[in-house]
Amino acid sequence: MSKYYDKINKEIKEYFKILEPEFPKWLNEYIDTKELLSQQYISVTCGTIYSDLFESDFFFSSLDHSVAVALIVWHFTHDKKQTLSGLFHDIATPAFKHCVDFLNGDYMTQESTEDLTTEMIKNSKEIMTLLKRDNIDIAEVDNYHHYPIADNDTPKLSADRLEYSLSNALFTYKLLDLEAIKEIYNDIEIQENEEKEFELGFKTKKIARSFVKVTSILSVIYREDRTRYSMQFIADILKKLNEENKISKKDLYEMKESEVINIIESSRYKEIFNMWRKAKKVKVSNEKPKNIYYVHHGAKIRYIDPIFNGERISKCCKIAKKMIDNNLAYDMNKFVYLNFDFPN
Repeated sequence: MSKYYDKINKEIKEYFKILEPEFPKWLNEYIDTKELLSQQYISVTCGTIYSDLFESDFFFSSLDHSVAVALIVWHFTHDKKQTLSGLFHDIATPAFKHCVDFLNGDYMTQESTEDLTTEMIKNSKEIMTLLKRDNIDIAEVDNYHHYPIADNDTPKLSADRLEYSLSNALFTYKLLDLEAIKEIYNDIEIQENEEKEFELGFKTKKIARSFVKVTSILSVIYREDRTRYSMQFIADILKKLNEENKISKKDLYEMKESEVINIIESSRYKEIFNMWRKAKKVKVSNEKPKNIYYVHHGAKIRYIDPIFNGERISKCCKIAKKMIDNNLAYDMNKFVYLNFDFPN
């Protein structure tokens, strides 16, 4: 019996079945290790799920995402090492995910936690034992950037980018249903891109275009005013609690998000945290607001310009190009705020 797979809910199992109809049983031992199981308590939404500013209340965990990425890689490659690199890619994710990048001042690339991946794997007795048994060297699985099907540079399509697009569209923002996910996924194959590198690409222009439509909507959501505000706000609360010795950065790698929220709610930031949780809309201004907490900076632009039969869809489809251009033109120059300030 798997500690993870047997306990996940029906909707996630149905989604996994689309990604890989035959769940690779060998993967369960790796998933059921302490380090990966701790990712079950981290939401992929970087904390935004906890506020009424966002419509979603579906908890899709960092581990659900990692398993789904592994399933996509396995589906297209049937290569154990590439699949494990997909499974491990977020093993060093702390509570509130990319909010910690905002805490580290890394809101433009959002990669500040990735350096810990090797260390995390190396320090896991369970994982190292399994790798040794399977004759796999840590260097073959600790960096998914080595495998273009697992990960590649924006705006290419990789298993990681494909997964968070599908699951966010399905569970978090309800932009697609399972049938639509199936249609998109079944149209994808490994193709050769303009750089003679393997990449996930589409066989049908219409389906590639509908994927661009959805991912362009998601791309704006990932960096719109309410999202940037929320991620920086959580990061700033964590920073203040860290300065007050109420929480350490190490705690963020060891605690569940619910436990961190308990600490926030028993701190002097409880009131403003709950105001953020109950807020329905952020306020924006071209002028710097006075005497209240505000956020005023950009964020990483996540977007996808997939290939259709080896050519970027933006090069062969004017509609897709327009959707991508509109997405990239989203303005992040406003001051974003709610009517409160941090207590002195």
